[in-house]
Amino acid sequence: VQLQASGGGLVQAGRSLRLSCAASESDFSIGDMGWYRQAPGKERALVATITRSGSTHYADSVKGRFTISRDSAKNTVALQMNSLKLEDTAVYSCYAIGRVVYWGQGTLVTVSS
Repeated sequence: VQLQASGGGLVQAGRSLRLSCAASESDFSIGDMGWYRQAPGKERALVATITRSGSTHYADSVKGRFTISRDSAKNTVALQMNSLKLEDTAVYSCYAIGRVVYWGQGTLVTVSS
């Protein structure tokens, strides 16, 4: 199973961006899905997770601004990012926990002033 992430790009602060991630094939054991990010010079950090039943968890820094969603039937996960800040600039990677942990290739989000 491969995860393909899309939707990154350059955006002005305060604007919105939506990231998507799709699995190349079905893995019916996939449970949690989510997103990590790694900002320049910083360690990778969890952004948001969503369980198969739809329970969500967010990093404090994105609560109220980001929304994670998924389509379990299609094994896709999305991250709606609103009110983007300069500090949201990072490479965002999606993941999915199935028989193993699957990772997407990462997509760059750059927030400019």
